[in-house]
Amino acid sequence: MEYLSTRGGTRAVDFEGALFSGYAPDGGLFMPQNIPSLDRDTLWRWSSLCYRGLVKELCSLFIPADLVPRNTLGDLIDRAFSRFRHKDVVHLSRLKDGLNVLELWHGVTFAFKDLSLSCTGQFLQYFLEKKQKHVTILVGTSGDTGSSAIESVRGQKNMDIFVLLPKGLCTQIQELQMTTVIEDNVHVFAAHGNSDEIDEPIKELFADDDFARKYNLMSLNSINWSRIMVQIAHFFYAYFQCAPSLDTTPLPVVEIVVPTGGGGNITAGCIAQKMGLPIRVVAVVNSNDIIHRTVQHGDFSVAENVKATLASAMDIQEPYNVERILWLLSGSDSSLIKTLMERFSVSKRLKLPEDLHRKLSETLRSRSASDEDIVGAMRRCWEENQYLLCPHSAVAAHYHYSQPDSIPRCCLAPASSAKFQDAVLRAGLVPQIPPEITALTAMETRSTPLERGQDWAQVLRGRIGAVAQRW
Repeated sequence: MEYLSTRGGTRAVDFEGALFSGYAPDGGLFMPQNIPSLDRDTLWRWSSLCYRGLVKELCSLFIPADLVPRNTLGDLIDRAFSRFRHKDVVHLSRLKDGLNVLELWHGVTFAFKDLSLSCTGQFLQYFLEKKQKHVTILVGTSGDTGSSAIESVRGQKNMDIFVLLPKGLCTQIQELQMTTVIEDNVHVFAAHGNSDEIDEPIKELFADDDFARKYNLMSLNSINWSRIMVQIAHFFYAYFQCAPSLDTTPLPVVEIVVPTGGGGNITAGCIAQKMGLPIRVVAVVNSNDIIHRTVQHGDFSVAENVKATLASAMDIQEPYNVERILWLLSGSDSSLIKTLMERFSVSKRLKLPEDLHRKLSETLRSRSASDEDIVGAMRRCWEENQYLLCPHSAVAAHYHYSQPDSIPRCCLAPASSAKFQDAVLRAGLVPQIPPEITALTAMETRSTPLERGQDWAQVLRGRIGAVAQRW
């Protein structure tokens, strides 16, 4: 299994090469050269597997055994999930009115990103120990990625992680989950800017080939293929839990509703479709609706401003994983994707070619939800089930409540409501706060401010260079 850049200007790499990369050197994103196709017998066999088992099977398709032996791969995945609070790792709650909520948030930081990042951290450690190598991890976060990435590598001697968070635009709990980790290899920066603005210095450092090579830069954002790969399991597990039977021909279709920000999860869903899983994927966004406009009208254009919403982790204007989806739907036409993405990079506006837009709208459905929609879904779910949704999960629930479900449906729940107490209060509900979250407020914090007017990329260069003196 080899991996290609979506823009076609880079030689193919193996899984290890894709794992240790951020953006590909040509600015694209790595994707597997071939997407495995699963037959009905394989789906039947997989239908009895637990979530952990599905992750192992899927990863084994994309990581050759000569790179990571099968038994070792299984051990790494078991280790990754050892800190999860639920015995099944994830959990499906079946609620009234046909609302099925797949809870992906039973990891250390109460967010779905713990699933892919805990595995990715184990894969990194495996290769680094074999090669006695050190890497510098650079991560921008809109809320949950930073803390999950930190937890996946904290305390490791052969990794330093630098996280940029948007000061005041995460919830207090999200920020504390990052700033209370006092480890020598964890470096948190509180930037006075939004999620898209903190991506700019990160892109600049990755684009500097000499710097990136000198300090072994890599990313744990969902530009990293490893995260997408693990997230494919969400869709298989949701399908097997919600499909009424696998005895019919053709197999029944299950609609999977995905709260969407940077587009990593919907990319995983599109790959699952391509592998032969009979699912309909719905991308549901908040008022930052670029993906909705792209699906509906082919309009991949940045709005004038990022809007602050209750679903703050989805307050994203430039969902970079859309590039992967377009590459997949274009038949791996890297020349076309290079042209389109370079045009978007310059103007921040792009009208999809008619044929590509048609394929996108056939592959994905989409919907946007306002803050009022989010609050309404949170209230209704509580009134009917005494079940608290986080505002991101409520975006998916809003779609469910507003669309009759003619086929089985599953809503992905990316985070626990405990991380979004202000949104719970806004809905007139009472937060349920676990002791692990309560303890954060009494802990020591550490972060470095990045002020407007500063050259953020230069500040990062200086800190990375200083930390490297310890290696």
